[in-house]
Amino acid sequence: MAHDFITLFLLIIIANGTPVFMRFCLKNRLATAIDFGASLPDGQRLFGTSKTWRGLAGAVLITSVASWLLGYSVVIGSTVAVLALLGDLFSSFIKRRLKLNPGSMALFIDQIPESLLPAFILMDQFGLDLMDVLFIVISFFIAELLLSRIFFMLGVRRAPY
Repeated sequence: MAHDFITLFLLIIIANGTPVFMRFCLKNRLATAIDFGASLPDGQRLFGTSKTWRGLAGAVLITSVASWLLGYSVVIGSTVAVLALLGDLFSSFIKRRLKLNPGSMALFIDQIPESLLPAFILMDQFGLDLMDVLFIVISFFIAELLLSRIFFMLGVRRAPY
């Protein structure tokens, strides 16, 4: 059971971190925005410039490989990635409605959906209960804040959370 918990937690971290590393490695290459520049009547972008097809594709690929290496199917890995990034897109959508800049931090909005969605939807596949899901979300919240600062100091992130 602990192995399943740790595996899902690691896959969520990988899914959420891959787009950041892809931007660091590829700079502006292949950085087509998921929303293709579309704005809503409030004048704000749907998701913003930092949510790219490159990040989504990279997250699905890398998380699928990691899942396979950890003894799970590539379908589980790709599902974790898609759900984590759907949570991240939801966060970005809310941040645009609040008129926050892309890349700016909104405490809780930035961490909860991208960990809660995959943990809750996949809890049966990983043999977890609701307390495990809550613990994953809390652990991800803490890890995201710590890793963000580390990656900023290493030059991988543009700004720390």
